[in-house]
Amino acid sequence: MTSITSVELNYLVFRYLQESGFTHSAFTLGYEAGINKCTIDGNLIPPGALITFVQKGLQYLEMEANLSNNDVEMDEDFSFLQPLDIITKDVNQLRQMIQEKRKNIQKDRDKDRDKDKDKEVDREHEGEHGRVREKERHEREKEREKEREKEHDKEREKEREKEKEKEREKAESNKEQEKQSEELADRDMVMDQEDKEAVKHEENRTSVVGPEPMDIATTSTLASQEPYEIPSSDVTILEGHTSEVCACAWNPTGSLLASGSGDSTARIWTIADGLCKSGAQNSPLNVLVLKHVKGRTNEKSKDVTTLDWNGEGTLLATGSYDGQARIWTTNGELRTTLSKHKGPIFSLKWNKKGDYLLTGSCDKTAIVWDVKAEEWKQQFEFHTGPTLDVDWRNNVSFATSSTDHMIYVCKIGEIRPIKTFAGHQGEVNCVKWDPTGSLLASCSDDITAKIWCMKQDKYVHDLREHSKEIYAIRWSPTGPGTNNPNQQLILASASFDSTVKLWDVELGKLLYSLNGHRDPVYSVAFSPNGEYLASGSLDKSMHIWSLKEGKIVKTYTGNGGIFEVCWNKEGDKIAACFANNTLCVLDFRM
Repeated sequence: MTSITSVELNYLVFRYLQESGFTHSAFTLGYEAGINKCTIDGNLIPPGALITFVQKGLQYLEMEANLSNNDVEMDEDFSFLQPLDIITKDVNQLRQMIQEKRKNIQKDRDKDRDKDKDKEVDREHEGEHGRVREKERHEREKEREKEREKEHDKEREKEREKEKEKEREKAESNKEQEKQSEELADRDMVMDQEDKEAVKHEENRTSVVGPEPMDIATTSTLASQEPYEIPSSDVTILEGHTSEVCACAWNPTGSLLASGSGDSTARIWTIADGLCKSGAQNSPLNVLVLKHVKGRTNEKSKDVTTLDWNGEGTLLATGSYDGQARIWTTNGELRTTLSKHKGPIFSLKWNKKGDYLLTGSCDKTAIVWDVKAEEWKQQFEFHTGPTLDVDWRNNVSFATSSTDHMIYVCKIGEIRPIKTFAGHQGEVNCVKWDPTGSLLASCSDDITAKIWCMKQDKYVHDLREHSKEIYAIRWSPTGPGTNNPNQQLILASASFDSTVKLWDVELGKLLYSLNGHRDPVYSVAFSPNGEYLASGSLDKSMHIWSLKEGKIVKTYTGNGGIFEVCWNKEGDKIAACFANNTLCVLDFRM
């Protein structure tokens, strides 16, 4: 049996005292024990050797106490003991303690088994009751459906009567107007005909959403008006993706629309100018497929999670679940693959100049890439949780947000954040700079949105009107530094509470609460002229709101939850991407 000498033990204690910073004690022991005369080579002794030695001894005693001559007990759980017990008790006492523990565990297990049996019986009964209740509910639902059908038929009949009445009145008024001006009468007839078709089209649609218009402005209550369902003739459905479409973006200069999907592809669609053609548009001429994996698609590690066009509209960047950013040309060629992240990329943005690309990843870091050199310029490792969003302030500085509740403002060349914003109590889902780069808006799972500025550490405004997590925020393209300088700057927030809220940024006050959706709202986008807001929800509907009136002016219902909505640069088309693997392009004209 191996044994340790007193000299060796003295040396281990001497080293322990030295490593722990007890220099005087170490000197005294060294002097009295003659450590300098011993033949032990100090280089062979690893740091913390005494602790390791004692630890191993304790583990040995623990194992010895657990081992027993009775093989039956070998299958049972290993019992861990307190260090103090191991040092102060002998092996027989330790074994006795272990046996007591095991008896107690066995009793608990028997109790649990009995409880499980009782639960199982209850579950079976519950299952039976559940099935009966489900059947009854189904029957009641059927009855209600029949009732509704009857009521709808009656309403349709009344509507038709009203229509006939209106037509009679219009015909009479047209006769009178004919005398005044023949041209005007012709034009009115055409308009009337269009109106009738639109009304009939809306009547015949089965999926018309009739949400209540917005709940209210804090200043005044607005007149309610039924929204106008966008007719299918104004909708182009883009098919081709084989999994949910989670991101879309219009090219800032041309009529190209990019989409990213869980099927490990991005696509670039050419959308003809002018009115949409109804039905699906998926001929090979109209779409380029950007494959992120060779061969098999739908490989989850290659999900395209985010995408962004550069300012000139010449390059498309995509971020993927495999941690790589890729840069593509407008004709679908892969130009660069940027690899350094060790986890999925959740957000990516070009700076205005187009020389740097910024990515934020699940690996807790953000990276600035030099696009021309095709390599990373700087990695920013400040967050303690996954980076959820990034947004450029100008060409060299940007903000990042994370699950760690923090927001950092960073600058290329600086090794520390130039500003830290702490104040959120939950994951910060989104950060966005206003058009001038002077205010930063953020939104969080803590049910608040906040507005920050570089001059102070604390938030400027704390916006607390939502009742559930806030998923997205967007600034209006209005006010100083925009193409609409005479309009008020507003902030929109979209929440899991099914509402969109519009905020007065100067006062930090709620302007409107837009309450038309029935499920979480994932995306909002302002029209380029700042007069309208599109919102997309998991309730499968997209609403277009007039910001002057705070009400829905158009609405479209698709066949899946909506993850993102975006306007083209002219403001006459809106794209929406859906959970049912499609995109829709809608014509917008008021």
